Amino acid sequence: MDRGPSDPAATTPRRFPHRVYREGGEPDPRFSLANERTFLAWLRTALALFAAGVALEALELPIPPVLRLVAAGIFIAIGLVACLQAWLGWANTERALRRSRPLPGFGAGAIVMAGLSVAIVLVVIGLAI
Repeated sequence: MDRGPSDPAATTPRRFPHRVYREGGEPDPRFSLANERTFLAWLRTALALFAAGVALEALELPIPPVLRLVAAGIFIAIGLVACLQAWLGWANTERALRRSRPLPGFGAGAIVMAGLSVAIVLVVIGLAI
């Protein structure tokens, strides 16, 4: 089969991930760009959480070592959850936009909020001891 310039399949670039882009039609670019900005915001959040975990271990803070290690581990773990939320949230939202379906719910945001709350409480308790 000859795919000349008039064939739409010949001019449409393949985009990654195929499982997202092969479905539905092209949404309004503003919505896709807003979805991408949300993805990047989740990644910035993950980087901040990783930095907090590393800082707890790198700085000489007057926190008992066990509490410091647990809090640092929680910060890093929820940073990983934020990375996962960034990717899955972006993919699910983009797929919903392409299908003209309702947008997905909050996702792992509640897990990140709960983990962040626990880590901060541990740090505050450690500083108070």
